[in-house]
Amino acid sequence: MFIRTATIDDLDALASVEAECFPAVEAASREEIQSRLEHYADHFWLMFDGDKLISFVDGFVTDESYLTDEMYEKAEMHNEDGAWQMIFGVNTIPEYRRRGYAGELLESAIADARAQGRRGLVLTCKDALIHYYAKFGFVNEGVSESVHGNVVWYQMRLCF
Repeated sequence: MFIRTATIDDLDALASVEAECFPAVEAASREEIQSRLEHYADHFWLMFDGDKLISFVDGFVTDESYLTDEMYEKAEMHNEDGAWQMIFGVNTIPEYRRRGYAGELLESAIADARAQGRRGLVLTCKDALIHYYAKFGFVNEGVSESVHGNVVWYQMRLCF
């Protein structure tokens, strides 16, 4: 297994993994992923088993302290000098789950955000995953204003 950041050449693999990991109403489209890659490919952490993409974490950087639905759709809102690393997705294909790979990618994202001088990281998750992200130091801030995919989301924050 190895980890690296993304390039535009990863678009098809990323779109395939995203579609496999999220319901259609929650998954980023191929076009949205392409826009994200064009604006912040260095904020995608990809894990490969040989040449097969098995897991990735992505999100952009902003000075906004709360994750909003608009951020998912507008990659141009990325601000490389921003204070907060947002996490939009934590994806691992089913046959590779429960082996710690997503955790390794989260640790990479956390380490990079710390090294880049960010204030911390912010993500949203479903109720069932609050305990998972808490293991990495994220604190539940309650129900998010997000209505992405018509799901109840909880905002989680890790401060440095």
